Amino acid sequence: MSDRYDTGMSVRRSVLGDAHVDRAEAAKTEYDLPFQTLITESAWGTVWASDGIARRERSMLTLALLAAMGNFEEIPMHIRAATRTGASRSDIMEAFQHVAVYCGVPKANHAIKLAKQTWAELDQGEDS
Repeated sequence: MSDRYDTGMSVRRSVLGDAHVDRAEAAKTEYDLPFQTLITESAWGTVWASDGIARRERSMLTLALLAAMGNFEEIPMHIRAATRTGASRSDIMEAFQHVAVYCGVPKANHAIKLAKQTWAELDQGEDS
C-alpha cells in the first residue's frame, strides 16, 4: 500500500479506535476493497491527516456536516471519535446548534438524539 494509505490507517485508528477499525477491516471484501482504500487514503490519509486544523475542530465540523446533510448513520461513530479528538459534549452541542439555525431544527434534533444515546452508551462503558 501507499504511504498515504499507511498514514490514513494510522490516523483512522487514532481517531476511531483500534476496535472499530479492526471490525471494519474484518468486514472488508473484494467488492468494497477499492472503496475502503479510497476512504483510507483520501478521508483519513489526506483530510484528517492535515495539520491545517486540529482534530477537535475536525470532529465538530464532521458532526455538523453529517447532521446538516442528514447522514445520521455515522453520527454515533463520530461522537465516539470526538472523545479521542478532544471535542467535548458541549462543543458538539454547539455544532448542532449551528445545524439547527442554518440547516434545520429536525436535522439537529435527530443528531442530538443520537448523541445522547451514544453518550449514554459511553457512560455505561460501551466504548467501541
